Amino acid sequence: QVQLVESGGGLVQAGGSLRLSCAASGRTFSNYAMGWFRQAPGKEREFVAAISYGGGPISYPVTVKGRFTISRDNAKNAVYLQMNSLKPEDTAVYYCAARSTYGSSRAMDYDYWGQGTQVTVSS
Repeated sequence: QVQLVESGGGLVQAGGSLRLSCAASGRTFSNYAMGWFRQAPGKEREFVAAISYGGGPISYPVTVKGRFTISRDNAKNAVYLQMNSLKPEDTAVYYCAARSTYGSSRAMDYDYWGQGTQVTVSS
C-alpha cells in the first residue's frame, strides 16, 4: 500500500502561482511513477503531469505544458507540481497518484490516489 497526501492548494488570482506537494508513505517511493490529475465539477478527471520512477520521462498535456512543472524528491518521498501563469480554467481538485515504474496519462493505470487538494483561480 502507498498512502498519498496532497497539500498546497488554495485561492489565487489569474496569472499567479501555486506549488502543490504530495507526501507518500508506505512502500518504496522511488519504485513508483507519480502523476497529477485534476477534476473540475461536472467534468472528467484530467491528466496534468507524470514523472517516472527515476525522475524521467516526464509528460504534460498541451493545456498545461510550459506552465506546470512536475518534480520529485525521492529522499523526501514527495512529488511536487509547480503551477505558474494560472488561469481560471485551471480551477479543480488536484490529485496525486502512484503506479509502478513508468508514468501514464491514463487515470485507470494508477493504483493509489490521494484525497485531493482544491485549487481555485479567480479572474
